Amino acid sequence: MSTAYQNLTPAQLREEYAAVKAQFDALKAKELKLNMARGKPGREQLDLVSGILSILKTPEDCISGGVDARNYGELSGLKEAKEYWADVLGCKPEECFIGGNASLTLMYDLVSKGYTHGLARSEKPWCRLDTVKWLCPAPGYDRHFKITESFGFELITIPMTPTGPDMDKVEEAVKDPAVKGMWCVPKYSNPDGIVYSDETIARIAALKPAAPDFALMWDNAYCIHEFDGEFVPFADILSLCAENGNADMVYEFASTSKVTFPGAGVAVMATSEANLAYLTPLINIQTIGFDKINQLRHVKYLQDKEHTLALMQRHAAILRPKFRAVLDALDREIAPLGIGEWKRPKGGYFVSYNAMPGTAKRALALCKEAGVTMTGAGATFPYGVDPQDSNIRIAPSLPPVEELQQAIAVFCVCVKLAALEKLGV
Repeated sequence: MSTAYQNLTPAQLREEYAAVKAQFDALKAKELKLNMARGKPGREQLDLVSGILSILKTPEDCISGGVDARNYGELSGLKEAKEYWADVLGCKPEECFIGGNASLTLMYDLVSKGYTHGLARSEKPWCRLDTVKWLCPAPGYDRHFKITESFGFELITIPMTPTGPDMDKVEEAVKDPAVKGMWCVPKYSNPDGIVYSDETIARIAALKPAAPDFALMWDNAYCIHEFDGEFVPFADILSLCAENGNADMVYEFASTSKVTFPGAGVAVMATSEANLAYLTPLINIQTIGFDKINQLRHVKYLQDKEHTLALMQRHAAILRPKFRAVLDALDREIAPLGIGEWKRPKGGYFVSYNAMPGTAKRALALCKEAGVTMTGAGATFPYGVDPQDSNIRIAPSLPPVEELQQAIAVFCVCVKLAALEKLGV
């Protein structure tokens, strides 16, 4: 039975280092080229939904409710697409704005509008303010942080807890009128896989920010993305915010990126009708309309929430063995050594691994040397800086199980080697 590294004698540590280094050298000699960098669906998942490509066959198929999806118009999206997303998210169709293939684009555009024009409740555009601050629960989604960093905002790290962001710190932070928003991934958070508790969601919905134009960016990317167990219903944040007098505070985002095709999906922004009335004319300046043919294709293929959840169970059957392969390897190779901790998510696309402090960068450098590409150390924190140099995001979804088993074997050897080096071997 393995013994925790901290309990080994110097001689035992040297012996262990020699054995692990030999494993590393053998893996490096294989010249592997494996990728666990991003949460991309695998080929098998993409093939699962290939039927969507042929669902529109004739010009008549492109007519819906008297609207020709091939032409200009319907800036906010087809009626059927709004109804579909309202069904999935639990909100109202009139609260839905349908975008292109990526919710990230909608998020960026909203922050950009706040910067150049201000939001509906802004006293002035954010570009005319001396300081704009933004709350960033971390570990979190690197692309969220990069959006707000790109506009020069001051990013404030909010620690994540097992029930969501540390709400004591959030409630204190929003007393500052310079704090203009907060990123949230409320269900199966990226990367920890945390589901916000009912209490956390209630406290978020009841926030009383000093900034009248505070934007709650509710990125519900994994709202239907269980891979272990049945679908878990989730609160309608728009209704909860409205009940607390905060109807205009929240902007909810989702997409079909990991339901159909990431490169050709359909995204949605759900927010108050007042917000949409303000934003739609601004968006109309940059586009006459998004891809309605793709909207129609998705509505006809996915149909409704019930049919979509059935499809997601087929995705889950593909993803489940991949996550099991990662977790089983960590349980077997790392758990007895006391050199790392990790969450056991039931949905989403990531496993969040916390290595021995001060070793994440070194472990990932070793992975790269051995032919395994992963998300960079620090990426899950604002400015790309993890103060503990500990968190590593593992993305099991893309590789086939056989490749994934090889990749996680390399990863385990590398985190062992980095830990032994840290212990002074």
